Amino acid sequence: MDDVAAELERTIGELLAQRRPEASICPSEAARAVDPAGWRDLMPEARSAAGRLADAGAVEVIQGGEVVDVRTARGPVRIRRPR
Repeated sequence: MDDVAAELERTIGELLAQRRPEASICPSEAARAVDPAGWRDLMPEARSAAGRLADAGAVEVIQGGEVVDVRTARGPVRIRRPR
């Protein structure tokens, strides 16, 4: 894992820790925090970071309120703490 990938994973955890327990975040929030000017280019890696964290059981990736696999989900997703 490269530095950006690790930083995105850390940032996802930090952003969730700053929110209410039931809140979720968008992967773009992590990408923007890591690189405000180039966040769009980081979106695939931000989604991948969310997928790795979900695989580890640290987060859930949701779409329309349902847990999804970020690798196959199309369109916007959110990241939340496991329920």
